[in-house]
Amino acid sequence: MKIGTDITVVSRIEKSLEKFGDKFLNKFLNKEELQLSQRAESVAGYWAAKEAISKALGCGIGAELSFHDIIIYKDEKNAPHFKLSQTAQKYHKITNSSLSIAHDGGFAIAMVVIAQE
Repeated sequence: MKIGTDITVVSRIEKSLEKFGDKFLNKFLNKEELQLSQRAESVAGYWAAKEAISKALGCGIGAELSFHDIIIYKDEKNAPHFKLSQTAQKYHKITNSSLSIAHDGGFAIAMVVIAQE
């Protein structure tokens, strides 16, 4: 088992949204994630989640794993989950995972637990 966590200041995300708009969002969110993240708090939560996942995998965001390799989605109860692109999944071999995202008091935090082959 591997664990990753990240905390993000929502105001930092708001400033990036004001300055760069869709260019900022498209840097790290896919089309489905864009539809799910209508508020800055949600965007910050997705940022924190993708960072936490990359930390748990021990590679960070870079050559081994890009923001767009991580796809966050919600189930019928609105709980967050993620999957990796086919290429990233072949490389990282995740067999099970759990993701939690929360935001309050101007912060967004995410925690992930990952099991690999």
